[in-house]
Amino acid sequence: MTGMMMTFRPWATAVAMTMMATAAAAAPDCRQIEHERNRYTICTLRADRDDIRLWHSDAAGRLYGSFSAIDAALKAEGRELAFAMNAGMYHEDRSPVGLYLENGKQGGPLVTQEGPGNFGLLPNGIFCIRDGAAEVIESRAYAANPPECRYATQSGPMLVIDGALHPRFLVDGTSRYIRNGVGVATDGVTVHFVISDNRVNFHDFGRLFRDLLETPNALYFDGKVSRLYAPSIRRSDTGFSLGPIVGAVTDK
Repeated sequence: MTGMMMTFRPWATAVAMTMMATAAAAAPDCRQIEHERNRYTICTLRADRDDIRLWHSDAAGRLYGSFSAIDAALKAEGRELAFAMNAGMYHEDRSPVGLYLENGKQGGPLVTQEGPGNFGLLPNGIFCIRDGAAEVIESRAYAANPPECRYATQSGPMLVIDGALHPRFLVDGTSRYIRNGVGVATDGVTVHFVISDNRVNFHDFGRLFRDLLETPNALYFDGKVSRLYAPSIRRSDTGFSLGPIVGAVTDK
């Protein structure tokens, strides 16, 4: 990519966001950056300030499947969707492949054994949203000591595990896709949602979370189908129906 590289300082963002923690939730901090010749869009939220949720189906069991469907449902309640992205792998019927919790109600099983595809490339993990906090947890650690998650979605592979890249990632890996994922900072409240704006391999993507965002644990959500809704930067990706979706809610 040509042009000037944007510099992102996680500590500066954390300080600024901490000062705003007692204020009402604002539009997520979404920005485009370049890292090691790859382009990404990063949306940073705070679990102690922002209303972060997961969606799959409505009360009648009808699949949402899209950002617009969720936004329409929220607007009927006087709220709106401030940010969203796909949040985990799903079967052909859009049901979650692994663990899925929505407002404490389980909609998918916890999977801890190795299996086919990226999901089964252990270690995989779980993105857990609690009241005022969030974390990415390796799946077997979750199984051994399940935390109280209000929302949770399982996916795989882990991108970063306790500060180290997934051991199966190759620097020169040839599998390149538009990918998205999530990482949580050491403070347990700063959550970075990322989508690549060009095709990247797992090693590229993991290094972004480890080296630039400095998240000790990060989780891959998906590739090829990766999409982002970020009205603050006038972005609303469309495509086939999705399974689990993560997002943030604000009042209209």
